[in-house]
Amino acid sequence: MDGSIQTEDTVERQEGSMTDNTQELRILEAVLFAVSEPVTESALAQRFPEGVDVPALLAELAQQYEGRGVVLQPVAGRWAFRTAPDLAGSLEIEVKVSRKLSRAAVETLSIIGYHQPVTRGEIEEIRGVALSRGTLDLLLEIGWIRPVGKRKTPGRPVTWGTSQEFLDHFNLNKLSDLPGVGELKAAGLLDPRPARTIFGEVAAKIDEPNASSAVDEEEGAVPEPLNTDDDAAPAEQQDA
Repeated sequence: MDGSIQTEDTVERQEGSMTDNTQELRILEAVLFAVSEPVTESALAQRFPEGVDVPALLAELAQQYEGRGVVLQPVAGRWAFRTAPDLAGSLEIEVKVSRKLSRAAVETLSIIGYHQPVTRGEIEEIRGVALSRGTLDLLLEIGWIRPVGKRKTPGRPVTWGTSQEFLDHFNLNKLSDLPGVGELKAAGLLDPRPARTIFGEVAAKIDEPNASSAVDEEEGAVPEPLNTDDDAAPAEQQDA
C-alpha cells in the first residue's frame, strides 16, 4: 500500500515539473518568433525572473521542434528559428540579384574565412595576384568582413576577419563549422589531385610562349603593385 502511494506521489511530482516551465517555454517561443535576428542567451535571460535556467529552456524548446518544418538552432553563438535544412529544396524560389560577387571577391572571402586575421598583402600572397581595392570595399559594404586590428609590423597594415553577418548568412554557429579540406573535395569544390600535379600544370602554362603575366584574368584588369599598407584611403570600387 505504502509503495503504491509513493509511486503515485512520484508521478504527480514528475507531471508537475513538466508543467512548471510551460509559461517560460511559451515566453521563450514568442520572443524568438518576434525578433528579426538571432538572440543571445543573456538577452533572452532578461525576459525571465532571476534563477530561470534559459539554456535548459532552449534545449527543451529545440527538442520540441525537432522534425518539424521550423527548427530552433544556435547561429553564430545566438539562437533563432530556421527552416528545416532538409526542406530547403522545396522552398527555393528565383530571386533577381542586383549584384553578383566576382570570382576575386569569393576567393578573398574564402581566404579571410579560413586564415583570419589576415592582411591585404597576405591575401594577395595566397591568391598569387594583386587584389583590386574595390574587392575588400564590396565585402565590407555587404557586411561579411570587418577590420579586427592591425599587424605589429612596419606600416601597421589592417587585419581582416569575418563578421557576425557572415556566420548568420551562411548558417554557421562558429568558424570551426566551416567545411574542411576533405569535405570540400568530396563536394567537388576542390581538385582532388595531389598539389604537386596541379602546380606542375600551372608551371607548364606559365612557361608557354604566349603566356601573359601582365593581365589578371580573374580581375579583368592589369594587377596593381602589391601594397600591404591598408591605412591608405580606399580607391573607387573596381569589382563588378
